Amino acid sequence: MQTSPLSFSAPAACVLLIEDDSALREHLHRHLQRRGFAVHAAERGDDGLALALRLPVDLVLLDIMLPGQNGLAVLQQLRGQRGTPVMLMSALGAEQDRITGFSQGADDYLPKPFSLAELDARVDALLRRVALDRNARPTAPHSDADSRYTLDAALQDVFCEGRAAGLTGSEFRLLLTLHEHPGEPLSKAFLYQRVLHRGYTRLDRGLDVHVCNLRRKLAAIHADALQIQAVRGHGYVLTVQAAA
Repeated sequence: MQTSPLSFSAPAACVLLIEDDSALREHLHRHLQRRGFAVHAAERGDDGLALALRLPVDLVLLDIMLPGQNGLAVLQQLRGQRGTPVMLMSALGAEQDRITGFSQGADDYLPKPFSLAELDARVDALLRRVALDRNARPTAPHSDADSRYTLDAALQDVFCEGRAAGLTGSEFRLLLTLHEHPGEPLSKAFLYQRVLHRGYTRLDRGLDVHVCNLRRKLAAIHADALQIQAVRGHGYVLTVQAAA
């Protein structure tokens, strides 16, 4: 059987699993190893953070409720030093934790309890997204006619008068996708596939949180020309305001 070039069960992919439930940790450890991943595991948040900073990790699966240091604190400290993709694993109903996680730079979340099939799909989609970002050819920055802002594809960020917004990879893909269709309402289903590389479900608020964070970061650098508006029952549209 031929292996897809976008398969991420290759031994080169290294996953760090930070989970305090010993039964779940061992179960996921065995499953990921069977898929061909190199797996490191930690029970405590502080131990997991040390491994994430020391090892060449491709993906971190991070529980939120951890001894030593909770997952959100681990994520915040990791983001200060590394851009390693992080998938939060959160109990159903802990919506505020997931929103906080996204605001601190989480790339995805997986509500507990979850099936191994869903875990595989989310892991593969996230690693595929990272690989596409890494392999993308740097392109010339996009800028509007009067240079009020610049979208830099190489740096994956937006600049306004020299100020960088500090976007995550997902936030930049979202802005770039909307910017490629100015004034055109884009459905959530399309944006989930194009930006997050997964299907849309009504209970999944991941895209909404990314939009909220993107709006906040654009406002912080005074990129007022870029306005992201919700289209009720459909999705989002980017309006580029005319220069004064």
